[in-house]
Amino acid sequence: MSSDFDVETVRRDFPILSRQINGHPLVYLDSSNTSQKPRTVIDTVAEHYAKHNANVARAMHTLGAEATAAFEGARARIADFIAAAEPEEVVFTKNASESLNLAANTLGSRLGPGDEVVISVLEHHSNLVPWQMVCERTGATLRWFDVTEEGRLDLDKAEREHLINEHTKVVSIAWVSNVLGTINPVARIAEMAHAVDAVMVIDGSQGVPHLPTDVTALGGDLLAFTGHKMLGPTGIGVLWGRRELLDELPPFLGGGEMIGVVTMEKSTWAEVPHKFEAGTPPIAQAVGLGAAVDYLDTLGMDAIAAHDHEITSYALGCLAILISCVFSARSRLLTVAAPSRSRSTACTRTTSCSCSTRVALPCGVVTIAPPRSISASACRAPLGLVVPLHDARGNRCAA
Repeated sequence: MSSDFDVETVRRDFPILSRQINGHPLVYLDSSNTSQKPRTVIDTVAEHYAKHNANVARAMHTLGAEATAAFEGARARIADFIAAAEPEEVVFTKNASESLNLAANTLGSRLGPGDEVVISVLEHHSNLVPWQMVCERTGATLRWFDVTEEGRLDLDKAEREHLINEHTKVVSIAWVSNVLGTINPVARIAEMAHAVDAVMVIDGSQGVPHLPTDVTALGGDLLAFTGHKMLGPTGIGVLWGRRELLDELPPFLGGGEMIGVVTMEKSTWAEVPHKFEAGTPPIAQAVGLGAAVDYLDTLGMDAIAAHDHEITSYALGCLAILISCVFSARSRLLTVAAPSRSRSTACTRTTSCSCSTRVALPCGVVTIAPPRSISASACRAPLGLVVPLHDARGNRCAA
């Protein structure tokens, strides 16, 4: 590998990668599912619990002030990481699924019969099921982008069929597919949505960890992502939103901290972002996520993206040569016949590589892999990750 990215130095930052399993070094290939944590994140979370543990905002003592400062400091740090206009545009949740449910339920309060929500066949269930539930409850219609044989959103078909039109109120699309790794043209789709005054929601779960992120350049109105896929702790997610939109939207959950004034007759709401953060938030997890983005910035997101590009090109070429792998979309983008072809397509995707099978369950494919792979490698064999995409492509399932 020719990259200047110092892989061995980075590897030493992750304690778990020093493990050996059945005599072989651990090879972790499941980061799209959850990433491992560098020592600095582990130590930051441990130090917070050991020295600064308290509730935020309501605890009027030294520990409470320290915890609040650390929590709000993490918010500011994450806002800077995604180039948000202000920290108040960053709402903490427990994961991307909750962020997307928050978006669906608050935007859903505006929907009714005759309105339309547009998603895509590529979506993770977290960006599909909440919209199904909202449309069923409100009478709105759910529509979607199809996928080309190249594994990309079929924009031409969408334009021919006027998929986004005057009835469209919300468009919600993944920046990067968690199965195919396809980088979707979300900025272009956002322009299409805004042309009909629709709100653009972006699922950034697979994009924010791998690509430099500027929320203005992405063009969306709301961006959901999760901490555990970007070296942070589990139990922490983010919903970024344009301040004007967040001010307009109603609360998602009720309880402490999200209120302004409470009487027996009615309540008023706190200012954003707190009106969306009912109850005790994931404090230590937010602090840990702040440490994670510090670490990512130390490496440099441009360098990470370049390294991802290089290893994806390498992986696609090796898979084609060694196991004649047919990828999920069975296409020029994902069916790799030669290393040169796979390398030419790597710039349109990130590192997720999926192998389809029509004759075996993915767990079976994994278990018949070479013994060293079983003993020392961690890869994913999902049985129901994005079922509609597999149905559309005629696949039984993927690994």
